[in-house]
Amino acid sequence: MADTVGGRYELLDEIDSGGMGTIWRAFDVVLDREVAVKRISPQAIGSGEAVAELAKRFQREARVTARILHHGVPQVYDAGLDSGVAELYLVMELVHGVPLRAFIERREPLPISWAAAFGAQIATVLSHAHAIPVVHRDLKPENVLVTDDGGVKVLDFGIAAVLRPDTGRLTATGTPMGTSLYMSPEQIRGRQVTPHSDLYALGCVLYELVSGYPVFGGDTNIDRWNRHLEAVPVPLREVCEDVPAEFDRLVLDLLAKAPTERPADATEVYERLLPLLPTLGSRPEASGPGSSGMPDPTLVFRRPNAPGSRAESGPVLQRPSAAESAAAASRMPRTALRESIQDAVNQADALLEDERFVQAAEVLDAVIQQAGNVLGAENPQVLQLRLRRAAILVVAGEYRLARPEFDALAEAFARTKGPRSDHAVESLRQAAYCRAELGQVDEALLRLNDVLDRISSERGDGTDTALEVRRNIGELQAARNDIDEAEWTLRALHDDLLLIKGSDNEDTRYVAELLERLRSVNPG
Repeated sequence: MADTVGGRYELLDEIDSGGMGTIWRAFDVVLDREVAVKRISPQAIGSGEAVAELAKRFQREARVTARILHHGVPQVYDAGLDSGVAELYLVMELVHGVPLRAFIERREPLPISWAAAFGAQIATVLSHAHAIPVVHRDLKPENVLVTDDGGVKVLDFGIAAVLRPDTGRLTATGTPMGTSLYMSPEQIRGRQVTPHSDLYALGCVLYELVSGYPVFGGDTNIDRWNRHLEAVPVPLREVCEDVPAEFDRLVLDLLAKAPTERPADATEVYERLLPLLPTLGSRPEASGPGSSGMPDPTLVFRRPNAPGSRAESGPVLQRPSAAESAAAASRMPRTALRESIQDAVNQADALLEDERFVQAAEVLDAVIQQAGNVLGAENPQVLQLRLRRAAILVVAGEYRLARPEFDALAEAFARTKGPRSDHAVESLRQAAYCRAELGQVDEALLRLNDVLDRISSERGDGTDTALEVRRNIGELQAARNDIDEAEWTLRALHDDLLLIKGSDNEDTRYVAELLERLRSVNPG
């Protein structure tokens, strides 16, 4: 029997985890609909004054998100304390959609009208949020979903802070909030975050939608942060054909280093995008990247409030139950299963060649479900398929999806091959990497230290993998602003690299550069 929260929300499966809790797909038995439930575990709540403090934070998150009355933000339905298990919960609209990340394609540029439509919709959401005022602080393609009708849903406003003098006590963490590819210079410096910080992130998103590349890349967070602080963005018109001058100018204005040099507000951004949007009743342009089935974001401007598509004629096929699917899979001949697996791998490889990472992961996901029903979830071949799919998700930048899968794989390989086996250690390492990319620095450091302990106990800390993990640990310590610890870690690593690889080695030079940058930040 499924767990129930608040006496009415039956939990079906976990969607995501992080921050203060987990997010579940659930079923509201009173209103007969699917919802999303965010849970705060009793362990996270603590006791005594910590409970009261966390309850205030949580109530603020619910109230603030509920105040953004716009269809581009998931609705908040309920919030409360489940006294039976001492658990806070937040009930929200369950959003089905395609992550905006799926529209970023390096080989097939997004039509300008599509990029403008995405930008205009996001700007509209931000204008409603900023009027409260609420700053998102972590706007990025992974936090935007595109629904089947091309509408935009901006997720994770729960980490935002109400811009009032009394909020600092509850929201200050001492570390930058955001993702390095999209963080404004003021966020990186730990200065006051304002609505203009969201506009900077929107500029980063628009740049990447059109070009297929981040405006400022880099191998590490430190590299990316330095470029956001100092580098001048290359105009879109120099890297892409047929970019209108007004679109290029808007993106460059959004990417201004000083907040005061950016557009006045999200409404100005919308108004400057308006001339680039398709007119009412116009026909759609060529489809977006990857698939002709991609939702068209211009639809909401070309045909606002249009009726839904007509139902297909013919019989309606009912989805089989889990028991029926398992029974059907058990009857599948092993030869047919092998062929299905090979076909899926071949198809995924072809999609990877075209850098269609999300689709490649979906193809593997389908055969993993099929093979798992026949062979078992922890069959070696199934685990290898899962590992392959998780790695593709990382390449695609889908860290939120990859992280729980690598967590599960680390546990599965630990059970089947041992906790110090190569696959178990690599899965744990990738889970840490995903957390680092999602800004969960403390959790990432814990896991990387675990990885290093496992590697060192078996093979010492001078192997290529151990050296790389030690470098990652130093970089994350620097990201936490633990400059002394980072310098100690990287200095010891540099000494070992000099002995093992020599002064001319690329890794040795790279760590030396990291140390030099740390010394410039902390000259004492």
